Amino acid sequence: MTVVAYVLYAFIGGGALLALVRLARGPSLLDRVVATDTLLVIIAAGLAVYAALERDPTVVPVLVVVSLLAFVGSVSIARYVGGMLVRTGTDAGRDARLPVAAEEREAGA
Repeated sequence: MTVVAYVLYAFIGGGALLALVRLARGPSLLDRVVATDTLLVIIAAGLAVYAALERDPTVVPVLVVVSLLAFVGSVSIARYVGGMLVRTGTDAGRDARLPVAAEEREAGA
């Protein structure tokens, strides 16, 4: 392996270590979610570096699966937290799918 490969793997390992520290320390749910998403991106970057340096195209499907997992996980957590924020607001009984102006327009039509 070349010096470039060692440097790249060291940077990826350092980033993964820092993401794991943020995942463990927290302090909130959103910090942990961002740390998990960052860790998945670092894993995808590590797979991409390995595939590029070793010229191994068999890693590409795994790279796609990890990328999709990171995306779907981030979107689902964002929707869950967004739903929690809407339900804890002052209008807890109101339908959370439409903004207030759209509900008024719909009621008047």
